[in-house]
Amino acid sequence: MSHRYIPLTEQDKNEMLNSIGAKSISELFDDIPTDILLKRKLNIAESEAETILLRRLNRLAAKNTTKETHATFLGAGVYDHYTPAVVDAMISRSEFYTAYTPYQPEISQGELQAIFEFQTLICELTDMDVANSSMYDGMTSFAEACILALSHTKKNKIVVSSGLHYQALQILHTYAKTRDEFEIIEVDLKGTITDLEKLEQLIDDNTAAVAVQYPNFYGSIEDLEQINNYIKDKKALFIVYANPLSLGLLTPPGTFGADIVVGDTQPFGIPTQFGGPHCGYFATTKKLMRKVPGRLVGQTQDDEGNRGFVLTLQAREQHIRRDKATSNICSNQALNALASSIAMSALGKQGIYEIAVQNLKNANYAKNKFEEHGFEVLKAQSFNEFVVKFNQPIKNINLKLAEYGYIGGFDLGEVSDDFKNHMLVAVTELRSKDEIDDFVTKAGELND
Repeated sequence: MSHRYIPLTEQDKNEMLNSIGAKSISELFDDIPTDILLKRKLNIAESEAETILLRRLNRLAAKNTTKETHATFLGAGVYDHYTPAVVDAMISRSEFYTAYTPYQPEISQGELQAIFEFQTLICELTDMDVANSSMYDGMTSFAEACILALSHTKKNKIVVSSGLHYQALQILHTYAKTRDEFEIIEVDLKGTITDLEKLEQLIDDNTAAVAVQYPNFYGSIEDLEQINNYIKDKKALFIVYANPLSLGLLTPPGTFGADIVVGDTQPFGIPTQFGGPHCGYFATTKKLMRKVPGRLVGQTQDDEGNRGFVLTLQAREQHIRRDKATSNICSNQALNALASSIAMSALGKQGIYEIAVQNLKNANYAKNKFEEHGFEVLKAQSFNEFVVKFNQPIKNINLKLAEYGYIGGFDLGEVSDDFKNHMLVAVTELRSKDEIDDFVTKAGELND
């Protein structure tokens, strides 16, 4: 049984102090030098009655803009999608939300099976051989993929598209600071997709990996087949950062010859919740299986022939010699991975396909509406995001849209001066045609 609040009376406090042989709370901290102790009261307001405090906090909370009060057209890596009701019901079970790392398989079969199912679902979506038990988020998963490529190929150059999420690129550059002779080459965009001519020119015999996003940060779909043709003769790895929901409709990266596919399963059962926490996935080929960061759960049999699950590979420094470790990642996002597994299972293959199709149709409907209202929509094949040019700063437009009950798209001017006054608009299956029509109309009025 869980408790929202456990009171502490003076009698409770005195009984605990007596039990440990202390006369006061301050005696517990006698080892702290008195000259560094605060000798005044904390500068905080006096306590309030519970009913008054709750009323005040509720008034503050009501000022928040949420998807319950505003229709959102903001994506940029975090998306507003349908979550089956069974997800919250399942992950709220104490067996799951209190579970720790399943070191003891004999008492952790439920948790191990849940992780195994997550790995299986990710492999099916990406068309890859193996997937790990999840990672912190898609961006750290991407950086870990680049580190694996450097280790595997013994080369020192990573060629990355500027179409990758700007925060993923920032994290990669942070990783690079900790390693010697690690070169990151960013390939410019041509419009909103990777300039393939420049990409081909930058790939050489010293390239450890080529990395692109699919669909990319600007919502455009990269030509993975052509990019793989540039790579395969150079013995470099092909890394694809992919939106897993889009793979319900788009050809998966594994089919195009990707060596590592990473991403974030936030679209499946994980709320937007202020930008995190999320759940990264990492899928690869059998050839690279023993270099995967984190851990893998495998299926086996006990001595009586019963199906069971165990931690099969754990190539991290907590489990093997540090010089042999592939990563120092300390844990995985098991609860969020479970949420994504439940969402994918509840939707099924057909359900994921249908939601992906709805995203594509709604986004294209919105594109046409923007063009009808005289906006310039940057041309590219896209999934559920696209770029629209405005005449005014996006920050000002979004502040006004919020007054109309809409959360506007991402201000691309925050990322690049090339996209000043450009908005990245996300349209998911949850947006109705009426919402899209009104959003575009309001945006048009504000743009004049």
